[in-house]
Order: sequence, then C-alpha cells, then structure tokens
Amino acid sequence: MIRPGFFHLIVPILLCGLCTPVLGVSAAETRAVPVDGDWLIAHMGAEPATLNPITATDASASTINNYLYESLLKRDEATLELIPQLAESWEISEDRLVYTFRLKRNIRWHDGHPFTARDVLFSFQRIRDPKADAAHLRNYYQDIEELEAPDDYTVRYRYRVPYFRALEFCGGIPLLPAHRFAETDDFNRHPIGRNPIGTGPFRFLHWDTGREIVLIRNEDYWGEKPHLDRVVFKVITNPTVTLQVLKKGGLDYAGLRPIQWVKQTRSKRFEEQFQKISYYSPSYSYIGWNLRKPLFSDVRVRKAMTLLVDRETLLKKILFGLGTVISGPFYLNSPDYDAGIRPYPYDPREAVALLRSAGWQDRDGDGILDREGLPFVFEFLISSGSKFAEQVATILQENLKQVGIKMEIRRLEWAVFIQRIQGRNFDACTLGWSLSWESDPYQIWHSSQAEKGSNTVGFVNPEADRLMEEARREFDPVKRRRLYHRFHAIVHEEQPYTFLFTTQALVAVSRRFQNVKAYPMGLAPRRWWVPRDLQRYGHAAVSMP
Repeated sequence: MIRPGFFHLIVPILLCGLCTPVLGVSAAETRAVPVDGDWLIAHMGAEPATLNPITATDASASTINNYLYESLLKRDEATLELIPQLAESWEISEDRLVYTFRLKRNIRWHDGHPFTARDVLFSFQRIRDPKADAAHLRNYYQDIEELEAPDDYTVRYRYRVPYFRALEFCGGIPLLPAHRFAETDDFNRHPIGRNPIGTGPFRFLHWDTGREIVLIRNEDYWGEKPHLDRVVFKVITNPTVTLQVLKKGGLDYAGLRPIQWVKQTRSKRFEEQFQKISYYSPSYSYIGWNLRKPLFSDVRVRKAMTLLVDRETLLKKILFGLGTVISGPFYLNSPDYDAGIRPYPYDPREAVALLRSAGWQDRDGDGILDREGLPFVFEFLISSGSKFAEQVATILQENLKQVGIKMEIRRLEWAVFIQRIQGRNFDACTLGWSLSWESDPYQIWHSSQAEKGSNTVGFVNPEADRLMEEARREFDPVKRRRLYHRFHAIVHEEQPYTFLFTTQALVAVSRRFQNVKAYPMGLAPRRWWVPRDLQRYGHAAVSMP
C-alpha cells in the first residue's frame, strides 16, 4: 500500500559483505573508481496498478517512483535527516504553523518543462480533491488552511493546528507536472499513471504489462547522475520461478523467501555470484478482520481468531525463525512500540470458550459452529503471488477446522485483490505495512479513514481517535510515546488485526555491483555501479563468455 505503504529502526545487519576477487594493484585501483554503464535487472513480485505518485498505494509503485519522482525534501539514506532536494532552503515559524520553502531554479521535468511552485500547488490541490483516489495521503494534509505561492519559486503552507510531522509531509509532498493535465482530465485515470514524467535521475522508457517496466538514466538530470544506464523491473509473481531466473543470471537483484535464504542458496556457485544481505526496516505483517461483517463485529470472536493462530509455529515453519511475533501497530524496535504488551498465545481452549460466550457452538452436529441458524463460514482473501500468504492461509484453515470454523481460501491476482480490499469487499485477508521513519497511525487506524482510506477493516474507537489526534499535536516524543502506548493497548484489546511478524528483508544482489550497502531504511540501488570489465549490458559492456 503506501508509506506506510504496502508491502517496507534498527541497525542493519550485513550477513555477507562484498567479497572482491584478489586482483593486481592496477586492476583493484581501476575497480575502485566508479564508472558509468550497465543495467540493473531487478525482480518485482507484483505489478503496480498505477505509477501516479498521488494515487498509487502499493510498494511496487513506490519502489519505481523513487527513481522517477522527487520532492522538496528527502531523508538522507545514512543519517535519516531531512535534507534539501528540489527546495534549496526552508523556514518554520515559531508557532510551527507556517512552513516556507524556496525552490531551486534549475529543475526541469523529464519533458523539458521547468519545475515551479505551480506544480506544488497543483499536486497539493489534487491530494485535497475528494474526487482523487488519494484518501491515504489526504489525511496528512487535512489541517493545512492554505498553500500559497508568492512567486514561481516560493511556496508557503499555513496550518490550522501544529502537526509534529508537518515538515516531512510539506517537504515530501508527491509532485506531478501541472502542465500535463487539462481541467477536463480524469485525474485518477490520467495517462501519466502509465507514462510517468518526473524530475528524478531516471526516466520512464516503457511498460510491457505482465513482463517488465524499464527506466533509463536521465542524461539531463539536475543533480549527481547515477552510474547505471538502465533499471529493468522484471515482473515474476512466482517466487520459485524468481529464484530459478536469478540463478540463471536473468536477474541481478531479488528478494528471497526464508526457505530460499536458509536452504536453496547455500551452494558455492551461488555465493560466488551473489551476495546475500539481511536487514530490518520498519514493517509488519498481519491478518485483517473486516469489522463491518457480522462474524467479526464481536471483539470476543476477533480475540478467539487470534488465539487460533499459532504464530510461533508459523514463524518457525514458514520463516525459519527469521522474525519476531508482534502485538501491535508500531515497528517492533521503535520506542513507540510498547514491549510490555505481550502477543496473545496460541490457545484453542480459550478461543472455544470465547466463541461459546459469543453464541457460537455446533447446534446441528455438522461439525461447524453456528449462531441463530448461520454457520461460521468465511472467505479469506490472499494475493496469488504471495507464497507467505498461501502458507499462512493453509495452516490457519486447518487450525480453524479443528474447532468448527470453515475458512474458504480465495486466491486473486494482485490488482483484483487490492481492489477488493480497498472496496471493503472481504471477510478477512493477510497483508503487510511498510512504515515511515516516524510513527503516525492516523492513516491506518483513525475512524475518518474507515470509509475511504487505509482503515480498510473498519476500526472505530473514540478513545483511539482522541489519542491519535493528540499525538499529532504533540512535539515532545516522550509525551507522544505515552499516548501511543495507550493506543497500542486499545488496538491489542480490540484485535481488529491479528498482528503477525516483523521480519528481516532477505535479498540477493549480483556481486558485480559495487557500493551495495544496507541503510537504516533499506538498500539504495540508485547509488550502485559496475566495474567496466564486469559490465554485461549496454554499449560499454564487455562481452561475456
């Protein structure tokens, strides 16, 4: 989804460093100097629905758009500090209600048109437009009274109330080229969603549906140009096929499943070709129960469902222990996460007692619980490209069957799957959130986001709303943390999600790439380069045997 996006702080763990062959002095010195050329062939497990940065909600789109689009500020990969990007400077008023940005003057969109304050105004207006499919973003800008542009290179945000993440969202606003849109255009279906135009270091080349999305280096880029000529995202939805293609050299960069990490990539040949990197980034997986459905409107039933999920066994069997069971909506290693709240255990006996107290028992002897003549039968949606979801669903289905609950597994292609979730047309599902550096649960959990927003399970709790609203106005992290701990406790008690795991990201990268580092929020392939004698693609590549 979005940032929090669909599926992304702790010090990253580099399990296998970059192993460089023993070389003569001259060759080693040559390889130490970055050079241009070569392509990066990267795996993409799900095709994005759109590349419009304002309406896109999935991680695939976010990954690609990071190469194409920029904003006024960005977070430094290493320090995580906000630093200038398309803005040259900014000012914040003493009352934290006014944010003024001065824009750089030498920026051009990929079509050559100048970037100006008009583009910031247009993008802000589209985010605020109720007709735009941007509810996931709109909540972050709802307290802005006005955005004005005194001139072509100045923008000024005025807030009604202070917001502790205002600088990040004012500076990090997704930006689109205003000149490419006419007043009569349907913004949600505008061609830019398939043919993006940004200001970033790479430009869009083509999108072959179901196969690949290709970006090329922006030779007119205003900043430091990347070394890679091209980045190719290969769409492969089957993880087994992905590993086969990786081993044959058809991919340079791909995520690995835990079983692949532990058992299927241990050969000497694989280790010679690829470096395996493991790191943590803020994210978690979950099972979501649709509270609008009569089956899951009762908190006793939701607690029972969690008690019937054997998370420790799932962690060992599916993830080979490469993760941690969690209890709430914040990143496990963040101070906002209340470590004193322990995850509910696997306890079928207590689950049955809760279900019975909620009126569910097998009255007709058919082996399925019922209440008021209705059997306990529901549909569990999963994305057909997710092996993890498939395994979770299969094990959960058997656990539920043992206590008289029938769960039907429905596998859908990603585009259809996410459409069902966003349309609130589901009973239960499993998904994951990739979180931002700083916590603000409003997007996912506030009641205002339940009808059209990221609160797809329909969680509504007045005290939780109040806590989230207060936290947005609290600049003292210690006081904000107390609010979040109470909020964590409420969500734990209500169980709108069965929180699953925070896991390590497991990736393999071809050893020909240099400057491969794990930063606090992940990898930065835009900074990679390939020594000339190891290049495989493009005009500068050396022919391979």
